[in-house]
Amino acid sequence: MIDPLVASFLSLLGLSVGSFLGICVYRLPFHRSVVLPASHCIACGRLLKWFENIPLLSYIALRGNCRICDAKISFLYPTIEAITACLFVLQYWHLGLQPLLAVRLVFCCAMVVLFFLDLQHRILPNTITLPGIVIGLTVSLFFEPGLVNSLVGVAVTWVGLLGVAKLYYRIRGEQGLGMGDVKMLAMIGAFLGWQLALITLFLASVFGSITSIGILVLGFGDRRYALPLGSFLAVSAILVTLVGEQMLRWYVALY
Repeated sequence: MIDPLVASFLSLLGLSVGSFLGICVYRLPFHRSVVLPASHCIACGRLLKWFENIPLLSYIALRGNCRICDAKISFLYPTIEAITACLFVLQYWHLGLQPLLAVRLVFCCAMVVLFFLDLQHRILPNTITLPGIVIGLTVSLFFEPGLVNSLVGVAVTWVGLLGVAKLYYRIRGEQGLGMGDVKMLAMIGAFLGWQLALITLFLASVFGSITSIGILVLGFGDRRYALPLGSFLAVSAILVTLVGEQMLRWYVALY
């Protein structure tokens, strides 16, 4: 059962963490520090006062503009803050208050950053995926899916997806998957295990196919339009943390 006080605390924590994630999404593509300088207006460079840096509320109060120079503040920041807060509460609703919850919150934060980075810039930085693999393997010593499942998850996803990428290149003569996608799925395998990682890849492929068909039908692009697989993997991975076990049991029951 959900404790309203805990849910409220986690939503506030999610807003605060989401504010930091927004900074990561903005600065990482330009190889800038996510710590220094402190939060400032991108247009005039002025450091923000504390009351201008309250997650979500400051954006609403300032109507999306800098208080001094009136420059537009990206809607990306409150969006990431709200999404992170919702994910924190959803994970609590699913798991309850237990140590695994902290692991899943960290995982969701990584997925949020990777989602927006791939969607906007088509990049999945090693600074997130490679430490993510190490962290996923380390926490699997103490939590599900267990070290063996986690190791198999990394191996199966890395080798399998890398093989698919190389096969695609041999057949089509062009890159269909980047190494960033491979490392990201290996990170998912480290956190969730090989079975849930494969379900994640399946869902991402379905979402990608539907999106690709929609783009073709609506005339927004052609068959060579590059879809952000990492973004689909992020959405699918978060979904799998919530309903993956049920999906796996349903699939096994078919046989």
